[in-house]
Amino acid sequence: MNSVLQYVLYVGILVAFAIPLGFYMSKVMDGEKTIVSRVLGPVERGIYKLLRIDPEEDMGWKKYLAAALLFNLFGFIVLLLILLFQGYLPWNPQHLGNLSWHLAFNTAASFTTNTNWQAYSGEVTLSNFSQAMGLTVQNFVSAASGIAVLWCLIRGLTHVKKNGVGNFWKDLTRCTLYILLPICLMSTIVLTQQGVPQSLSGNQYVDLVEPIAVDAEGNELKAAEIDVDAGTVTVDGEVVEDAQIITQEVLPLYPQASQVSMKQLGTNGGGVLGLNSAHPFENPTVLTNMIEMVFLLIIAVGLCFSFGRSITTRGVTKGMKQGVAIFMAMFILMAVALWIGAAQEANATPVLEQNGIVDTTLGNMEGKETRFGVTTSNTWAVWTTCASNGSVNSMHDSYTPLGGMIPMLLMMLGEVVFGGVGCGLYGMIGFVILTVFIAGLMVGRTPEYLGKKIEPREMRMAVLLCLATPIAILVGSGIAALLPGTADSLNNLGAHGLSEVLYAYSSAGGNNGSAFAGFNANTPFLNTSIGLVMIFARFVPMTATVAIAGSMATKKRVAQSAGTLSTCNVMFVFLLILIVLIIGALSFFPALSLGPIAEFTQMIGFD
Repeated sequence: MNSVLQYVLYVGILVAFAIPLGFYMSKVMDGEKTIVSRVLGPVERGIYKLLRIDPEEDMGWKKYLAAALLFNLFGFIVLLLILLFQGYLPWNPQHLGNLSWHLAFNTAASFTTNTNWQAYSGEVTLSNFSQAMGLTVQNFVSAASGIAVLWCLIRGLTHVKKNGVGNFWKDLTRCTLYILLPICLMSTIVLTQQGVPQSLSGNQYVDLVEPIAVDAEGNELKAAEIDVDAGTVTVDGEVVEDAQIITQEVLPLYPQASQVSMKQLGTNGGGVLGLNSAHPFENPTVLTNMIEMVFLLIIAVGLCFSFGRSITTRGVTKGMKQGVAIFMAMFILMAVALWIGAAQEANATPVLEQNGIVDTTLGNMEGKETRFGVTTSNTWAVWTTCASNGSVNSMHDSYTPLGGMIPMLLMMLGEVVFGGVGCGLYGMIGFVILTVFIAGLMVGRTPEYLGKKIEPREMRMAVLLCLATPIAILVGSGIAALLPGTADSLNNLGAHGLSEVLYAYSSAGGNNGSAFAGFNANTPFLNTSIGLVMIFARFVPMTATVAIAGSMATKKRVAQSAGTLSTCNVMFVFLLILIVLIIGALSFFPALSLGPIAEFTQMIGFD
């Protein structure tokens, strides 16, 4: 019952804050006055004047798409150069060197595509300059790009016989200035007050409470007698040669609070430290955990209500109900995922339960922080993979087979269960168009959505939008699984090893960024192939979305009739869920059968 109450509390807080935020975002992106317009309005106009942007320009879909792609290409090149020449740049008190070409390519692709997959440990790889001026900047603009493209689609769905779909530069500016920056500024102050570091000073060295000893291979010597003054280490009465006594530890200090705020809010996920939000420097208290966890989904959930309000103000009948219908489809899928994950992680594996050696009354605590427990860890795992976020406060590699399959499956669905900011909702609208088309074929009517007829051009783009993620994941992981060298990067072999590979490419293809842990992806092939998967899975759907917007904007709105399929009732919600599961889940069923499902059957057969 305690766990149930926690789940209800977490979900209730999320929705309660997401709804008003959704209405606020709708006003911002539609150019209406808000509570901060008086303060930020002059700043916005100054940006337009400085960059010579005409905010009144109404771009056609091709120009809008070109602006979005070129802007992201520019960001990719700048970040790539920062990483390749990190050793020569300022704010590098740790004197960290340049990244290899393949790791720099992978990281630049990762943060430009809002994926934030990390094939490195941040505290020993990236400088303050790379973290702040490289990664954090991309955290903002990659998230803003996704929201901008969503509003391009909203305009396309609601405009009547127009060629324009909005202004990318205006959308990008308003999203960053009015939505992302204010929220991150406030949350950064709170996180800093709670103990998240915000420093450019570099690493600090502090004395250990008790010294420890390690052998020549770096393994800790248990039950060793340490004489610091003499410099000797004795185990069972014998002096250990080549043993090293460690009396200090390194505290990695970076401008973390500001990056943590944005990595959560923009569904970015890439942390400053390798342990991400499981590390007390990124997530020290119950309050920071709650803030960071709610930030995982708050914009993605709020955008469902933004969508409903914005199409309502543009004259769509039952517009708010349209947004609520999409929200309910996503919410039901998320609730089912939470329930399955909770059921799996509440019970320990047979290996942990054998002989009563491990206390399993708290569930499967392997890989989880005791300060968070199973309930909070499972909630975070589900929410971070519902969103294309990828940050973690526990290690998904240590979840039970089916408990670890749920985050993997959520990514395989195309990150449409709320998904990333902007991209999750426009991905789900692709499934809506596909659902409308299939339902129209069943009743013998030309499919319509929001009063616009769905024709072959829109269907081709919608299919591309829905299938881009499965194609990227299956092709990428299939090639990787065939290469013998991939096994050298695995922490485990067999079914679990395949799950590690499948999870990595699902994370890349779903623009998620989380990892199963233990998978060494920092090799030329894996860095390059995973980087290409991230680029394909981000920009192919984005292109298809803008093309749909351009096509729909030129159409007239047709009158509803008794035979028009309702897209905001209970039947349509469950039909939409069914199509998402058929396209997403069934596409990956053979791969899942060889990975987590096979591991589950092996686990329950444990003797």
